[in-house]
Amino acid sequence: MPPTLHTPRLLLDPYTPDDEEGFVVLFQDVRVSRWMGDGPSSEADDRALFGRIFSKVYARDLFDVWAVRREGRLVGHAEIKRTDAVDGHEIVYALAPEAWGSGLGTELAEALLAYGFETLGLAEVHATVAAENEASLRLLGRIGFAHVRDVEEDDGGLTRVLTACRRRLGAGSGPR
Repeated sequence: MPPTLHTPRLLLDPYTPDDEEGFVVLFQDVRVSRWMGDGPSSEADDRALFGRIFSKVYARDLFDVWAVRREGRLVGHAEIKRTDAVDGHEIVYALAPEAWGSGLGTELAEALLAYGFETLGLAEVHATVAAENEASLRLLGRIGFAHVRDVEEDDGGLTRVLTACRRRLGAGSGPR
């Protein structure tokens, strides 16, 4: 289970079974899911994905995945995990549209980045973002991520690979 993380306005804590409906609502919102993985999925697939958080991810301690809460309400999803797509650790995050435009995305991405550097002791943290997702690309650029390459997807879409380096951001040399 991942540790609970606190930011000024958000709480990142492990999912509970009671979060299933909120998780499904978040992932069924096409404004959110269009940027996640392979895009929108069926409700049944999103429910199965939620179940795998418990049966695989938490049960086997595969990687850190959190429910993102604001004032006790589920408003997002966050994770950091090793992936071969970038040969390192990648952050993944999503917020419900009602949380957009308020700086919460920046707060969330900064928390994940700090967790990667300070808790996991990573030298680099990566993000993969659809080239059309200009809001996420701007956000990540503001917090120190740099575009390193593009990946052409099977469907013809373009994914940008971004990397933040501990030394470039002036962070310390090891975990705290």
